[in-house]
Amino acid sequence: MSATTADGALRALTDRLGGRIAYGGDYNPEQWPRETWREDARLMQEAGVNLVTVGVFSWAWVEPAPGEWDFSGLDEVLDLLHAHGIAVDLATATASPPPWFATRHPEAMPVTAEGVRLSHGSRQGFCPSSPVYAEAAARLVERIAERYRDHPAVVLWHVHNEWGNHNAHCFCDTSAEAFRDWLRERYGTLDGLNHAWGTAFWSQRYGAWEEVLPPRATPAIGNPTQQLDHWRFSSDALLACHRREVEVLRRLSPDTPLTTNLMGTLEKKVDGFAFARETDFVSVDHYLTAADPEGHIGLSFDADLARGMGGGAPWLLMEHSTSAVNWQPRNIAKTPGQMRRNSLAHLARGADGIMYFQWRQSRAGAEKWHSAMLPHGGTDTKTWRETAALGAELQALAEVRGTRVRADVALLFDWEAWWALELDARPSVDVRYLDLVRAWYAALWSSGTACDIVHPGADLSGYRLVLVPSQYLVADAHAEALERYVAGGGHAAVGFFSGLVDVHDHVRPGGYPGAYREMLGLRTDEFHPLRAGESVRLDDGSAATVWTEAVELRGAEQVLAFAKGEEGGPVPGGPAVTRHAHGDGTAWYVATRPDRDGLARILRRICGEAGVAPVAEVPEGVEAVRRTGPGAGYLFLINHTGADARVPARGIDVVRGTPVDGTAVVPAGDVLVVREDPAAG
Repeated sequence: MSATTADGALRALTDRLGGRIAYGGDYNPEQWPRETWREDARLMQEAGVNLVTVGVFSWAWVEPAPGEWDFSGLDEVLDLLHAHGIAVDLATATASPPPWFATRHPEAMPVTAEGVRLSHGSRQGFCPSSPVYAEAAARLVERIAERYRDHPAVVLWHVHNEWGNHNAHCFCDTSAEAFRDWLRERYGTLDGLNHAWGTAFWSQRYGAWEEVLPPRATPAIGNPTQQLDHWRFSSDALLACHRREVEVLRRLSPDTPLTTNLMGTLEKKVDGFAFARETDFVSVDHYLTAADPEGHIGLSFDADLARGMGGGAPWLLMEHSTSAVNWQPRNIAKTPGQMRRNSLAHLARGADGIMYFQWRQSRAGAEKWHSAMLPHGGTDTKTWRETAALGAELQALAEVRGTRVRADVALLFDWEAWWALELDARPSVDVRYLDLVRAWYAALWSSGTACDIVHPGADLSGYRLVLVPSQYLVADAHAEALERYVAGGGHAAVGFFSGLVDVHDHVRPGGYPGAYREMLGLRTDEFHPLRAGESVRLDDGSAATVWTEAVELRGAEQVLAFAKGEEGGPVPGGPAVTRHAHGDGTAWYVATRPDRDGLARILRRICGEAGVAPVAEVPEGVEAVRRTGPGAGYLFLINHTGADARVPARGIDVVRGTPVDGTAVVPAGDVLVVREDPAAG
C-alpha cells in the first residue's frame, strides 16, 4: 500500500458515503431478534450513522455446522441496511471459529510455552500455523466473497479482526515445524542459524533442524535471539493468514477496498507496519487507558502512529469506545463531552472515519459491560444523546476529509526494537519501550508541536528533526540512513540505550552507543541504571530517573551534566545531554530519563535549533493539530482542561459558521475547528 493508494481508496469509500466522514460501529445483529434489526436501522439513520461493520463474529451464524451454510439472516440484514442508506464494512468472520471447529480439530488449538493446549470458549481459538484452520478460513472467505461481492451495501471488506490479539504466540508441534521453515528461509543453513543465535553460549549449538524448537518453557533464561526470532515468526505467521484472506478477496472482489483493524500500541505482538502494507488503507482500534489521567495523549500518539503506518495518508478509526470498556481492571465511564473530544482528536490527526465498538450494547457474553453507541438504557441516555449529536457535527466537518497533517518532526517507532528491548536479562526492567517513546512524544504534544510517528526505514528527508527515544536494536541500513540524514543537514536526538545491537541482538563492537557512536561524537564506558525509586539531579535543577551512564566526549559538547556530589548519582558531574555537529547537521544524545519539565525544556531547545515551530501557541492541556489540503487548512483546538482557553487563530468556526478574528476562545472541555484564513499564514 502506498500513501497515494490509501488516499484514493479511502476517498472513494467516503465518496460512496455521500462525501461524508464515515460514522458508525460494529453491528452484531445475530445477537438480536429480527424486530430489533428494524429498530436498529431506524435509529442508525437518526444518529447519522452511514457505515457499520457486520459479520466480525458471525462464523457460527453462517456456518452452523461443517459445510452447512445459512446466509438467510445476513442476507436480510444487508438488504435492510441498504434500504436505509447505511453502507457495510463486511467482515470475513474468521476471527472466532465455532465450537464445532475445535471439537473436530483439537490439534488446531493454540499451545502455551508451558505446553498447555488451550480450549474453545472465547475467540481467536486457533494456531496461526494450523493448516486445517487455513483451509476452513479460506473456505469461509470464499463463500462470503462470492455471495456478497456485488451486494450494493458492501463498500469495504474487513479482513479478520485484531490479528494476534489473543493467539499471536503458539508453541505446538505444528508451529515448531513452521518456525523451522521460517528459520530455513531466513538463515539458509544451520551454520547461519547458529551464528545468528550465538549458540556457542551455554552449549546451545544445533546439529540438526529437528533440534530447533520455539522458545518453550526452559529451566533458565532462554536464548534472546531465539525469542526475538519467534516474535518475528509469530507476526509473520499471522501476516500469512492475512495474505491468504486478501488473496481470496482480491480474486473474487477486486473493485472493493479492504482493510483490517490494527491495534497500534495496544498490540505489542504484531508488527503494524508490516500489516499496513497489506491493506488498501490503514484502520485501527484505540481504547483509552482509564487509569491514565493523560490517556488523551496516548490517544494522540496512537492516532499519529496510525497515520505513520499509512505513510501520512488519511485513515479509519475502526473501533473506540463511547464510554467504559469491559476489560480493564477498573472500567471508568467517560465524562460528559469526553467521547466527543476523543473522537475529534482522532479526526484532527488524520482519521476520515469515526467508528465504535459497538452499535448496540450486548445483553450477554464477555462484553456486555462494554459501552456502545446505543446503551442498555436506550435513547434516554447521555451516551445516546452524545452519539446523535456527534453524528450531526461530523456532517458539518465533512470538508476536512482527504486533508493531511503536516509535521516537521519524525519520531521513530519500531516493533522489533520494542520486542528486543523487553526480552529477559537487560540492564534494567525499568527501561520500557512505550514509557520512553511516549515521554518524548508527550513533551511535543504539550507544546503543540506536530509529529509523525514513522518506521526507521521511512524517508526522513522532509523532516527538520528526527527523534529516536528508544532504539536498542537497529538494522545497519536504518542506522546508516539516520547518519546520512544528519550529515546532510538534519537534526536528530537519540535516547539512552539506543543503537547497541544489530538485528540478531548481538552487541555492536567498539563501544556504546554502538551504531550511533560516531554520529553522536561520544563513547559510553559503562551503564549505571538506577535502583527502583531512585532519582538523580541534573545541573539545571531538574531530576532524572531510571538510567545514568558514564559518557566520554569524543567531539560532542556537554549541554547538561549530572549534578556534582551525591545528588548526581553514580556519575556525578558527567555529561547527561550532549550536542554534536556531524557533517552539516546536529546530533543530540540524552543519557538519562529526565523528568517531565526537564525533558520538555531539552526538546524545546532542540526543536528551536532545528527550526521547528509549534502548530499554535497553546496553554497546558490544550491540543493543537492542523490538517491541510489544496484549498484550506483546518486548525483543531481541543481543550482537555476545566478552564476556558485562548489561542491565536484566524478564520471561520467550521461547525458554527462564525468568524474567529485573531483569538479563538475554546471553552473548558470543548473542541473548536477553524477553517483558517490563508492570508494568516
